[in-house]
Amino acid sequence: MTTLDHWGGTSRYVDLDGPVHYVDFGGDGPPVVLVHGLGGSHLNWCLLAPHLVDRHRVLAVDLAGFGLTHPEGRSTTVPANARLLERFLAEVVGEPAVLIGNSMGGMIAILHAARRPASVTALALLDPAVPLPLGVRLDPQVTAAFAMYAVPGLGQWFLTKSRVGVPPRRQVKRVLNLVCVNPELVPEEMILASMSLLEQRAEVPGLDEAFLAAARSVVWTGATKRRYYAAMSRVRVPVYLMSGAQDRLVPVASAREVARRNPSWRFDVLEGVGHVPQLEVPELVAERIKAWLA
Repeated sequence: MTTLDHWGGTSRYVDLDGPVHYVDFGGDGPPVVLVHGLGGSHLNWCLLAPHLVDRHRVLAVDLAGFGLTHPEGRSTTVPANARLLERFLAEVVGEPAVLIGNSMGGMIAILHAARRPASVTALALLDPAVPLPLGVRLDPQVTAAFAMYAVPGLGQWFLTKSRVGVPPRRQVKRVLNLVCVNPELVPEEMILASMSLLEQRAEVPGLDEAFLAAARSVVWTGATKRRYYAAMSRVRVPVYLMSGAQDRLVPVASAREVARRNPSWRFDVLEGVGHVPQLEVPELVAERIKAWLA
């Protein structure tokens, strides 16, 4: 068991049909569970969590295939990780919790809340993966990447090519440049922690296949619009939807359409913010979520 001293979290494992890693940030009050996005991990929450522990017990789970939860033969699709989240809530948290999900994690949180409403008290969705409305185009770089992920063999080649000969710092910076409006806001400690995690994962078998399976599942879930919108309509707990105005992965127009279809949800657009507001403006996100929950 290791401690993430800088952010005050304790690294733990639980057996849920294989080891599942999570970070317990401590805190007193109703539980909050943080659910990361595609390619993310518990690290995505280390800047936000310290601002929540004054009112909540805060936990960040690594979904199967991500962070320190290695695939080990498990499925890493959206439905499979929704089942993992269900077990985590039942066996680790043990009581209804607030779910805060980003990107794919927001998608998983929505599907879980629709299916198991008694286990959730509220949803805060930070740039969740949601359907693309008609007439709205994705960022060309994002479109090209996901097109390659979809093709057997090509996706694996693309992931390998993006790593070979590329130093860990440059790999981390490349991702931050895509998901952040101003990557310089992300502190050096977070960059170093991300580099260390990359190095820990370098020799783990099956990670590319796990990522590609998850990416294809996110695209498929978003493409089955009628079913996904119907799941949103079945969510009965309070929902706070936040969207970065300059999100390149999930256009703000997608979030606006979701808000239009669910008028009871609170909806805020964060100007000058991209896909990961919890990394770019963690204090603002925490302030708004805590005020909303209160």
